[in-house]
Amino acid sequence: MDPAGGPRNLLPRPCRVLVLLNPRGGKGKGLQLFRSHVQPLLAQADVSYRLMLTGECPPTPRTEHPLTGPSSIATWLSQAQAAVFPQVVNGLMERPDWETAIRKPLCSLPAGSGNALAASVNHYAGYEQVTNEDLLNNCTLLLCRRRLAPMNLLSLRMESGLRVFSVLSLAWGFIADVDIESEKFRRLGEMRFTVGTLLRLAALRVYRGQLAYLPAERVASKVPASPALDRQDHQGPVDTHLVPLEEPVPAHWTVVPEQDFVLVLALLHSHLGSEMFAAPMGHRAAGAMHLFYVRAGVSRAMLLRLFLAMEKGRHMECDCPYLVYVPVVAFRLEPKDGKGMFAVDGELMVSEAVQGQVHPNYIWMVSEPSSRLEPQPPPPSQQPPHVPPPEDLI
Repeated sequence: MDPAGGPRNLLPRPCRVLVLLNPRGGKGKGLQLFRSHVQPLLAQADVSYRLMLTGECPPTPRTEHPLTGPSSIATWLSQAQAAVFPQVVNGLMERPDWETAIRKPLCSLPAGSGNALAASVNHYAGYEQVTNEDLLNNCTLLLCRRRLAPMNLLSLRMESGLRVFSVLSLAWGFIADVDIESEKFRRLGEMRFTVGTLLRLAALRVYRGQLAYLPAERVASKVPASPALDRQDHQGPVDTHLVPLEEPVPAHWTVVPEQDFVLVLALLHSHLGSEMFAAPMGHRAAGAMHLFYVRAGVSRAMLLRLFLAMEKGRHMECDCPYLVYVPVVAFRLEPKDGKGMFAVDGELMVSEAVQGQVHPNYIWMVSEPSSRLEPQPPPPSQQPPHVPPPEDLI
């Protein structure tokens, strides 16, 4: 993929965007917020749009659609519910022309209750951490500036054979429980996560499992692709670091002994919510992600302290001996007791063996990272393959 900053890393002027909006997402004010905050800014910036409510059209563009043609729209926007964004990405990756379709630039305008991806983009742009309408305004202004930046994509393969692409995270244990079980409090907005955290702390669970990962610093100079995974499908990029789930992980991976976990989190970006600065260690290099896990034995008081400190990104300063962090390029997680659930980009998935690999700089997003947050070049073994620039729509 071409380095960010070149002339091809801009949306055309004028440009047209397709807005996918879920009017029932978050507090149910998405359409009102679009009209009051987004629409006026787009008009001033000469950005035309077509608004489609997710109840009126399929949220995943899996088949050819007149609006997805190469000269029709500049970018897909999703507003009012974070789930729409990964659905769009997975829909594009399922199309016969996925290699071309995934080059369509994407943008997230927050009006839901999580807004982690939008908060991360806001952080990369050098803005202060904000929420609600302020975050929506910042992300809309980024769209009006038309700048694009490449972002990593996480390929997940499940034991059932399902393949899913994630733009944000996979969570198992405490974080997944809070995310999914707090859905009933969605009308509370971001407060739903505080309520969910307190309820889950009151009845803290642990989950038996085994974790393995490939540290970013240990990527071999040349890792042969698994023939089994190469032949499994030709839809989407090849997962060169993964072997079939029925086989042991490669010898150069780190294997965490089977044990009880409170949570496991694989995170592509800086934020887990608009007020959850989960990865203060900086923008991960292309081809790497943040892996956190908390072992059983941590007290409720310490766990609460960690989550309170996460608002300002200071949870790593708590010196919690049960919290482990490592930057990785791939991982495998095998639940052993059948308990718990996965949350992939906030959406519920069955708890089963899963493994994933990061694909560097694979999608284009509306973003304007500041120089202090620019990704550092990956090691030579991780240099991303050449990926075409976003579609030229001028």
